[in-house]
Amino acid sequence: MFSEKFKIRFCETDALKHVNNTVVPQWFETAREPVFKVFNPTLDLTKWPLILASFTVDFVAQIHYGTDVEVRTGIARIGNSSFTVYQEVWQSEQLVAKGTTTMVHFDYENNCSAPISAEHKTALNAWLVPE
Repeated sequence: MFSEKFKIRFCETDALKHVNNTVVPQWFETAREPVFKVFNPTLDLTKWPLILASFTVDFVAQIHYGTDVEVRTGIARIGNSSFTVYQEVWQSEQLVAKGTTTMVHFDYENNCSAPISAEHKTALNAWLVPE
């Protein structure tokens, strides 16, 4: 797994004095950038080859303002035209959230999924996490 640290902004908290539930998916998306670069090294949106098919987030514990978080990212599954990204949020050495995102390699011109190349599968495989 690779990781990225995030500083919690005050505006990401809510009336219950913890990080709002809408923030974690944003952190997950930002932390997936290295995965995006496997398919599109320049992140050129005119050549974007992926779509998000689904995502889940499980909140394990409250996330509090004032202490940075670490998002750890790996690949849980690689299929023919889709793959699943597994991510965790850690704060103060405690798992506070985890989730999965299914991404589909997509051909926008023909409006259909497209096979993931062997080269891309090899790159994704470097981040494969055990089940």
